[in-house]
Amino acid sequence: MADKKVAEQYYAPPEKLGKWEGFRQFCWNSETSQCLGRTGSSWAKILFFYLVFYAALIGFFAAMLAVFWQTLDMKMPKYQLGESLIGSNPGLGFRPMPKEDNVESTLIWYKASDNGNVEAWTTQIDEFLEPYHQEEDNRVDCSFDNPPPEGKVCKVPMNEWSSCTKANRYNFKKKSPCIFLKLNKIFNWVPDLYNTTDHLPDSMPEDLREHISSELSRGDKNANIVWVSCAGENPADNEHIGPINYFPRRGFPGYFFPFKNIEGYLPPIVAVHFESPKNGVLINIECKAWARNIVHDRAERRGSVHFELMVD
Repeated sequence: MADKKVAEQYYAPPEKLGKWEGFRQFCWNSETSQCLGRTGSSWAKILFFYLVFYAALIGFFAAMLAVFWQTLDMKMPKYQLGESLIGSNPGLGFRPMPKEDNVESTLIWYKASDNGNVEAWTTQIDEFLEPYHQEEDNRVDCSFDNPPPEGKVCKVPMNEWSSCTKANRYNFKKKSPCIFLKLNKIFNWVPDLYNTTDHLPDSMPEDLREHISSELSRGDKNANIVWVSCAGENPADNEHIGPINYFPRRGFPGYFFPFKNIEGYLPPIVAVHFESPKNGVLINIECKAWARNIVHDRAERRGSVHFELMVD
């Protein structure tokens, strides 16, 4: 009991310091040689610990990343076709598209008498087609009789667009716009083509059936095409859509497939020319790609694309 009283008589509460004095002492305490609450040896130990810890962490991450990169091929996906997330059923894309600030819209609406409005849409097409006008050593002229040699890709012909040209501003000014379609790229996908008139699906439009028969009369190879059809989604839309033309042909030639990610490759495109859509009316349009291994699903937009056209 006496010892306890002796110990207690040496206890004294810490000196009360002001805010500024306390902060200065925290930064550097000359009595204990502490900086920010730690001595020099304490700081050395903790810095050494974190240096070793983060070095080991970085080394482990780098090793795992190196192992991961060894499993990848930069020119082809690891999972292809049915094993991949995008599957083996290509969809269609269209240009021009509405502005990026309205990504959910598929409405192409313009006023033909407004030059600024027309230019906004046609400039988008200019930008989309710009890579197709560039010369590439790896691109060669192709035809049904001359597919691309190994390691080369086909040029997309740009001189057979009729009125759907840059000089004509894609006929937007004349209220008969050209909309460009492309088939989405799927690595190693080969279309199973409708290149005969046998077993054509009942859902295929009659005018496309007639077109395939006409192409077959010129020679079997001319029908090696992923066909394209565009029409109104509803009977009222078909009444207002007017005649439709396709340039340079009604589909995507088979010699552009399969896509192998070869340098310089550009997907083929089709210009769909709406000659005389009814002005001031919103027209719902659905375009489909046709091959035996393309499945159409309107709800999920598989094998097809939807957009609306309104010309004022």
